[in-house]
Amino acid sequence: MNRRALGALVCALLLSACTKVDDSTPGSANVAKRHPWTHPDELRIAVQTEPVTLNPVLSSNTVEGLVNRLSFDTLLSVEPDGKTLVPKLASTVPTTANGGISRDGLTIRYRLRRGVKWQDGVAFTSADVKFTWQAMLNDNNNVNARVGYEDVRSVDTPDASTVIFHLKKKFAPFVNTVFAESDDPVCIVPAHILAKYHDVNRVPFNESPIGTGPYKVVRWLHGDHIEFTANPEYYLGAPKLKTISVRVIPDENTSINELRTHDIDWIFEPSPNLYNVLKTLPQTTIHFVDQPTTLRIVLNLTRPALKDVRVRRALAYAIDKTALVERLTGGSATVAGADQPPFSWAYRRNVATYPPNVAKAKALLVQAGYAPGADGIMAKNGRPLTLDLSTNSANATRRLAQTQVQAMLRAIGVDAQVKNYPGNLFFATYGQGGILTNAKYDLAISGWVAGIDPDDHSLYQCNQAPPHGANYSRYCSAAMDAAQTAALDSYEQAARKKAYFTIQQLIATDVPEIVVWYARNPQATNPDFKGFAPNPVNEAWNAYQWEI
Repeated sequence: MNRRALGALVCALLLSACTKVDDSTPGSANVAKRHPWTHPDELRIAVQTEPVTLNPVLSSNTVEGLVNRLSFDTLLSVEPDGKTLVPKLASTVPTTANGGISRDGLTIRYRLRRGVKWQDGVAFTSADVKFTWQAMLNDNNNVNARVGYEDVRSVDTPDASTVIFHLKKKFAPFVNTVFAESDDPVCIVPAHILAKYHDVNRVPFNESPIGTGPYKVVRWLHGDHIEFTANPEYYLGAPKLKTISVRVIPDENTSINELRTHDIDWIFEPSPNLYNVLKTLPQTTIHFVDQPTTLRIVLNLTRPALKDVRVRRALAYAIDKTALVERLTGGSATVAGADQPPFSWAYRRNVATYPPNVAKAKALLVQAGYAPGADGIMAKNGRPLTLDLSTNSANATRRLAQTQVQAMLRAIGVDAQVKNYPGNLFFATYGQGGILTNAKYDLAISGWVAGIDPDDHSLYQCNQAPPHGANYSRYCSAAMDAAQTAALDSYEQAARKKAYFTIQQLIATDVPEIVVWYARNPQATNPDFKGFAPNPVNEAWNAYQWEI
């Protein structure tokens, strides 16, 4: 799973002459000067994990987010700067100044773009927006999270081009969240195709979707690739590419070799540890994007040992974040404190930190009632402190992090047992039996891509445990709930900033997770791939402008 602007690479990260950092603007280069190995107007993308579904309502990871945005649209998106909102299916961005947001903050009105058609020729209308909201709230659907959608009391559609959301209570991130670039973006789906179903979990649409987006799904060959073709009737203009092939390549070393031999044009969201290799590839462009993205170790607080905050703090003292950043990202990431990235207006610099300290970690475990056994493993009441350490098997960085974290935990007397799962199981929704969503883990190394708003209540509020949200740790704190409520109730940035300062401090002291680093993802592409300008949440928000 984002979650801000395209950043210039600092001098310390200057690349070799055979690899360059992208500083172009879309369309700035002359595509007539293609390399001979480039396939004109055909883009080939390598992804680690195969989607579970092509239905945006059911999506749960960034690969599905990429694929969704090729075929579907949100109401609003955002520019690469992470600040400038862009109308997509909406024609304008609702604000208090234009009357789109009512004075009391309880009514949000969208004017929809006219003349938009679904890829089967049926007109897109406000009924589709209302239906998609209803689908998000349908308990029979295996949705990943309902953040923002569940705060809507009702939806009015006075005409085909107007949608009015009536909120149950103020929800300050609404415009940036609902059908926009949230931490779990959802695109609009067609009512005329899906409204007849009791649920959308297993319907033909999920394999052969019909969207409003710039590309149509031609074929999904499971385990291999998904083929797309241009939608010439796209409302923002005919796409510049003719075809896109999204290829499932679980082994990242294979992806690197295929980029080297020019059999693919882009490695989607490669593991950070690959940066040192990617920067040496000839004829490759590295795009660095500032994203609200973190690597974290999520702690399952339903486990008896992890209910004790002293144990959780001991684990935090065991983790040498600086070493992990240097060894696994080539220094391209930044050591993290809490979950807000440094470029966010909500970022708090001075939160409680846990510099690596084996002695202090062991002392905390002793305070919690543990004593070292003959093998050095801490035990309590005859039970050794053994915890499984899980991640998704296709991600090379996380697998490497596993072995290093395992050793760090062993140093304080914690026996960490490595467990790996396919990404489409590890990140699957609650209804799909996901490892994270169903709390089938003790410790989980995972990434999180946030939205353009600092709202993180779905991760930390008591009522946001799956299937209602993304509180995978099952953390519950009255103080956290109060701070999150304050952050969501105010539309004033100063008041929200104060609340997020409290939230970050609570995360640091209560340790429902250990946030290791803020990532800058090194996306590697064929230098002939133009128009690639990721926003902080989604790389494909402007896919119709891509060319090669």
